[in-house]
Amino acid sequence: MTPIHSPLPGTFYRSSAPDKPPFKADGDAVALGDVIGLIEVMKSFHEVKSEVAGSNIRFETENEEPVMAGAVLAQVE
Repeated sequence: MTPIHSPLPGTFYRSSAPDKPPFKADGDAVALGDVIGLIEVMKSFHEVKSEVAGSNIRFETENEEPVMAGAVLAQVE
């Protein structure tokens, strides 16, 4: 498993809006550069992109959970 880390401290969101589906769900395949979530810092949203490709993503961080820079957001198989 390869971890995907938070590039910034802030709040992690798995979708672009509360009424939208998540960018990726547990078990989804992930391609290099796929957006897996957003980090919100002071009302500014930053895309979190996968730096690896894999067949199975497992999220370690819940939606709307505060995170520190370097925190593991997800693991890719």
